[in-house]
Amino acid sequence: MTYSRKLIALAALTFSSLLCLPGVSFAANLPSGVDVVVTKTPIDSSLPQFESVTLALAHITQSSNKKPSNQKDDSTIIYITSGVYRERVVVKQNNVRFIGEERDSTVIVFNRYAGQAIAEGSTEKWGTRRTATFEIVGSNVTLENLTVKNDFDYPANELKDDSDPTKVSGEQAVALKTDVLSDKVFLNNVALWSYQDTLYLKGDRAYIKGGIVAGHIDFIFGEGTALFDDVTILSRTRYATDNNMEYTGYVTAPSTNIHRPFGLTFFNCRLEREDGVPKFSVALGRPWHPTTTFPDGRYADPYAVGKATFISTYMDSHISKERWTSMGGTAPDGTKRYFNPLTEARFSEFDSSGKGAPASPLQHNALTSENAQFYTPQAILRGWFPPL
Repeated sequence: MTYSRKLIALAALTFSSLLCLPGVSFAANLPSGVDVVVTKTPIDSSLPQFESVTLALAHITQSSNKKPSNQKDDSTIIYITSGVYRERVVVKQNNVRFIGEERDSTVIVFNRYAGQAIAEGSTEKWGTRRTATFEIVGSNVTLENLTVKNDFDYPANELKDDSDPTKVSGEQAVALKTDVLSDKVFLNNVALWSYQDTLYLKGDRAYIKGGIVAGHIDFIFGEGTALFDDVTILSRTRYATDNNMEYTGYVTAPSTNIHRPFGLTFFNCRLEREDGVPKFSVALGRPWHPTTTFPDGRYADPYAVGKATFISTYMDSHISKERWTSMGGTAPDGTKRYFNPLTEARFSEFDSSGKGAPASPLQHNALTSENAQFYTPQAILRGWFPPL
């Protein structure tokens, strides 16, 4: 959806005019450098104010106001006050910084799942790639102190009997996605909540500092390069009645291109679980080989040799003793095959601690202390590091 310049101006004027009403004015305590405010209740400020993040983005796209060239940070800053903003946000702009008033009370939420029809009566589905509540296409985009959710009700759907006509398939529901064109994405104290496929890292470099990523099946996945630093990785409860389920979840499903030296790297993180997640039921990861179109057909991408590395990370007892597991894909002849996590992926860990750490030295997928020293922010992020 696009917005005309007049419509954006009218939205800002109408919303700001509410300040004239008795009892509506509020004192504003904004961080320095803020350009636009997103708020459910008008605040006492001369800055442009909008009721949605989408309208704020449309405003900065059409605005001719630029920051002084001598200003250290030339990013446009959008401040979001506490509240629940139900919308799907797509950030196509570069150099945008979103700052929430408080992480757990500043919530951007949407409900969309992969198997959902794009319109009533349509046979076309959204597919995983178009389900994200917050999608980043641009570069140099920062999110701070806010929560992003996809609230598709996976548990309720999982509890339905297979014969129930209201039970849906395609339950992947992304909270945040970095698009293939994005680079230099910084998530600082951000909470991401969903169930299957919570964080889709398809872009280039991303740095995730603090915060929470919560889900259960392949909930951190994709081909991107990402450094997770001091992040809580929360495995969520499954409600399926299948007692033969070997795994209740998989933390990662990387599809890293074989030419990329780093994929998903976790440093000083905490792998925790919700109540109800059984012991030894969650694998650290499995290798995702996306079905891709080649001149000779469509099959699992042989160049996607997923990489995930855990360094100095606490692991609760839900982590599987087997550590990693296989993942299915389509062979060139159309049959299904499984990719071996030991030989057809790049999985490793070093200095793990907690009840879910290896009970004895690993025979496979263990980094030596000499190799672990090469996993530095400088190397992983190729010289880029956001200002903290």
